[in-house]
Amino acid sequence: MNILCMGDIVGRPGREAVAHALPKIKKEHAIDFVIANAENASGGSGLIPKNADEILSYGVDVMTMGDHVWDKPEIFPYLQEHSQKIIRPANFPEGVPGVGWTIVKASNGVRLGVINLLGRTFMRYNVLCPFLTLEAIVAKIKEKASVIIVDMHAETTSEKVAMGHFADGKVSLVYGTHTHIQTADEKILPQGTAYITDLGMSGPYDSVIGQDKAKIITRFLTSMPHKFEVARAPGTVHGVVVKVDPKTGRAEGITRLQVAHGG
Repeated sequence: MNILCMGDIVGRPGREAVAHALPKIKKEHAIDFVIANAENASGGSGLIPKNADEILSYGVDVMTMGDHVWDKPEIFPYLQEHSQKIIRPANFPEGVPGVGWTIVKASNGVRLGVINLLGRTFMRYNVLCPFLTLEAIVAKIKEKASVIIVDMHAETTSEKVAMGHFADGKVSLVYGTHTHIQTADEKILPQGTAYITDLGMSGPYDSVIGQDKAKIITRFLTSMPHKFEVARAPGTVHGVVVKVDPKTGRAEGITRLQVAHGG
């Protein structure tokens, strides 16, 4: 089966790029299941219910989140009510809104587990250990889902790479999100887990990680605070397509994607 994972959707340009590219990608790659990180989909920071519904309407099966999950309080009830369609990092303390993993049936009938984790290095939240959290969740769901996908939302490449090797043989795919820059290290690890350090973003490519270039450059030049704005430029979808054996859960291939709006 073929699974599409798309990087952080940034603002309206990102949503429009996904709407434009997703039908084409699904057809060309015979996609059975679609995952997208949506934590920046509303105004470049956070997610509101209206935009969540919009993204699902494009054909996304599960949305993952990250450190911006709490930026729009309107999403809190939505996280509870749509827990099969949207998950937040599983290693937040108990009692916060939403859930950190889900099991969903793909279009071909295969049951997939999707897990969302938040890194701890250089991140703003004091969360539980993502490695031990992953281990505990996999132990719960490995008999219920033949394929398990992990979104590791983290700042440093080292923490993401370490997670990939830690999870090798336990899950089908580990991919990184958060930095908005696609890496070129896609691979199949020795025990059959597909891996890439960062999917990149689905958003305005002519920008600084999705934000207006001038404002970011001014901040670097002056060290003065400036309100960020999502760049007004056409969006590009970044992500990967992973081929997985649904019986064994082992990855058989991973392909990077870059699809420009209008391309």
